[in-house]
Amino acid sequence: MKLLILASLLAVSLAATDLEILQGKIAFEVNNMHTTWKAHTNFRGWKLDDVRQMLGTFRHPRRRLPAVENPKIIGDLPTNFDAREQWPKCTTIGDIRDQGACGSCWAFGAVEAMSDRICIASNGATIVNISAENLMTCCSSCGFGCDGGYPASAWQYFLETGIVTGGQYESHQGCQPYLIKSCDHHVNGTKQPCGDTGPTPKCSHKCEAGYETPYDQDKYYAHTIGSLSGRDDAIMTEIMTNGPVEADFTVYEDFLTYKSGVYQHVTGQSLGGHAIKILGWGVESGSPYWLVANSWNPDWGDKGFFKILRGQNECGIENDINFGMPKV
Repeated sequence: MKLLILASLLAVSLAATDLEILQGKIAFEVNNMHTTWKAHTNFRGWKLDDVRQMLGTFRHPRRRLPAVENPKIIGDLPTNFDAREQWPKCTTIGDIRDQGACGSCWAFGAVEAMSDRICIASNGATIVNISAENLMTCCSSCGFGCDGGYPASAWQYFLETGIVTGGQYESHQGCQPYLIKSCDHHVNGTKQPCGDTGPTPKCSHKCEAGYETPYDQDKYYAHTIGSLSGRDDAIMTEIMTNGPVEADFTVYEDFLTYKSGVYQHVTGQSLGGHAIKILGWGVESGSPYWLVANSWNPDWGDKGFFKILRGQNECGIENDINFGMPKV
């Protein structure tokens, strides 16, 4: 009997991927450190290389938006702020999208914030999903589609070329819905495993069949674009005044195991850059945090969201904040 048990355990160990084994070790270590967050084995059947392919945000000093000079600072910022509560009519703020098996986070962080800001600037009159598909496939200056891109260039494209509308995979919402299917980024997910990253879909200058608005008439544009770096009070003021922003940060191996609490890097190596949307902030058990929407579907993390330490440039998250004011 003992031999059978040992053989079974050995078989399970041999069948586990490098990422599954790593996550188990990290989750055990983090949870026994009693730090500010809880860890969990999130990715079943994935390999480390699969995750690296999904982290598609590049940073380059020449790919930065103009920094806002003398940014506005609200003197008495609230302890907690959630854009979903501030602008309840703008339902896109609470959406969690899914980039699928594609390194398109640079596009998702951008279009999510753009969608929110269009609604906010219109006082809730215009609720649209700006298309990650259109941005990812047609912005040749932004990078390499599913193989990664530059967040700042996404906002430049919004200003100069404009982006059409489009919801998630098979949603039939907007001009160009996302063409890459949703997939599991979580152990007990409700979808199919993500699998290998596929090729970037081809750019199209027409809307899907049945959508009535012509492609060129469906575009939304930015009026102005800009960036902030380093000052959390300036970033907070921008969010509270005009809406969510896009940010990017370095993903370490321990971040993959995030389940709840205020994340801060405690163990593991760097895997790559990831872009997300910051929609608020707060304090939990004495730890200040940014409230962040990820693009790995609602099964990952805290229903698709996570909190990360604020005010200390954790993992570089306060280095490169991008945003714009839309034309409405």
